[in-house]
Amino acid sequence: MARTARVARTTGETDILVEIDLDGTGKTDVTTGVGFFDHMLTALGRHSLIDLTVHCKGDTWVDDHHTVEDVGIALGQALRDALGDKAGIRRFGDVCVPLDEALVLAAVDISGRGELYWDVPIGPDKVGTFDTELGHEFFAGFARDAGITLHLREIAGDNAHHILEATFKACARALRSAVEPDPRVSGIPSTKGVL
Repeated sequence: MARTARVARTTGETDILVEIDLDGTGKTDVTTGVGFFDHMLTALGRHSLIDLTVHCKGDTWVDDHHTVEDVGIALGQALRDALGDKAGIRRFGDVCVPLDEALVLAAVDISGRGELYWDVPIGPDKVGTFDTELGHEFFAGFARDAGITLHLREIAGDNAHHILEATFKACARALRSAVEPDPRVSGIPSTKGVL
């Protein structure tokens, strides 16, 4: 059974198409109109081994907030849809990812309860023209709409670019583990029988 999903989401602020394949090779096709965000989404796809297409036309003349948050929402919906009933997955994933001086921990539970726990202090307010606070906005929308519990914690870091990139890569690697099929798991990996 293919673990793929396609989500089209149009509002007065953004027009988004997201396609994912959980059993891909990390192939990406990303255009959001926000250069740094494209770089982060490309890293997310590449390191999770999730094939990822994200096309967004947003009101970036206002700022990048709507684009970043709404892509997080659409990507979360796509992940939730691609996982189906979640039978046979590992469910949990965790990793620490370094990027030069930055070190970020990510832990994922495909729990059905969407929540972000964010402890990623970033000193500089910008990476180029990208507002660093938008990292939180992306992951909050993503976790909520995917129905995953996502912990992201900065262990070390000074450079805002490195911190954010390590955050996206850590999330990617934790997701990769959590969504992988586990041949030893029969059915839903929960004592409740449902996730």
